[in-house]
Amino acid sequence: MSIMDNILYANGHSGLVFVQSIELRLSCVFLESIEKASMGGPPALFVDHLENGHTNDCLLKSEDTSVQIGDRSYVIGGSHEENPLFLGVQIHDKITNKWYVPTVLGTGPKPCKAYSAIVLKQGRILVIKKDSASDDSIWFLEVDSPFVREQRKLLGTEVVAWSKGVRGNAEKPIVISGPSGVGKGTLITMLMKEFPSMFGFSVSHTTRSPRCMEKNGVHYHFTDKIVMEKEINDGKFLEFASVHGNLYGTSIESVEVVTDSGKRCILDIDVQGARSVKASSLDAMFIFVCPPSMKELEDRLRARGTETEEQIQKRLRNAEAEIKAGKSSGIFGHILYNDNLEECYKSLKDLLGINDDAPVNGLEAVEGINLPKEHTVTKMEDQILIQETGEATKNNMIVLDLSSINGGAPGRTRGIGLDTVKSS
Repeated sequence: MSIMDNILYANGHSGLVFVQSIELRLSCVFLESIEKASMGGPPALFVDHLENGHTNDCLLKSEDTSVQIGDRSYVIGGSHEENPLFLGVQIHDKITNKWYVPTVLGTGPKPCKAYSAIVLKQGRILVIKKDSASDDSIWFLEVDSPFVREQRKLLGTEVVAWSKGVRGNAEKPIVISGPSGVGKGTLITMLMKEFPSMFGFSVSHTTRSPRCMEKNGVHYHFTDKIVMEKEINDGKFLEFASVHGNLYGTSIESVEVVTDSGKRCILDIDVQGARSVKASSLDAMFIFVCPPSMKELEDRLRARGTETEEQIQKRLRNAEAEIKAGKSSGIFGHILYNDNLEECYKSLKDLLGINDDAPVNGLEAVEGINLPKEHTVTKMEDQILIQETGEATKNNMIVLDLSSINGGAPGRTRGIGLDTVKSS
């Protein structure tokens, strides 16, 4: 139902607009805010560029936005000190009259000319960028969320974290682990071949040099060791390992990019990597693939004919430790036994809720949120009203519904609902 449906206009002296739904009450609140402003009073819910009585030592710029949470002001604007590509954040403590530049986790938004900021529940600030691309307009700054509190305790310093806001929800990523030779690669290949538009791999990062025919962003994201170490410290990686002096790892962003494309991300990683992912904020499905027996696994490794006897023995020792960890660590919610490939593949599809009648693609790629170039922002409960302003505009209103948002830093915040109220 459209937000403009079921409006009843009263002929009383007050001129109030009565509505039959919460969405319509939002429009009423917006109109009341406009009416207050026209009579010389401040609009109660406008949040653009709030002023909070900072002391003279605060170097606020005209494009900065500030919001107050308790005894603290969060100033959003300019560039981050360590990474000028991202939006900066400062904290002012009114009790001590001190300024802090916090450690900023997650991938943040790029700076722009103007912002709106709104305090939400669960220690979050909604940041809306003006005149920005549709996939870069809605962000959440977490200042006291469970993730931020945990990181603050671990790092022993002030911490905030960014999370990009996106429409709709997504299926959980899939973590598949198992010892070498168990057949998990074959199972994943079968899955990708049968449902190519439903599943996708994240592209890992590495600090080693590209090999012949390898392309950056396709086979790996090739990066410098100093850069990757910094991003690991900033909480941007789900898991990582050092192999022969080079770093390899899976970034949160690489998984989110697959999800944004409308596909379910598959992570083929070892038990240690799965343990790291389990400890992260990523909500994933964890599957461990076991061989029917160690004897069967040894026969498979020997049948490949690709390893020396020493390598086979090493893989068997590692496999025994991985199987023990996979069954007893509490990491994996599902264990499959690959004693028959076709039956194991069917069990895998059953776990994922797909069968021979599954659609070509059950998910849709994430759509951006197109905002008017000039707008004002108001808030009521879990609804955010974005009103188009300026000359020669249609004066439409966009309503963001945040009642079902999920996820969060250092990944995406999903579940944003959107409706457009067209001006009559």
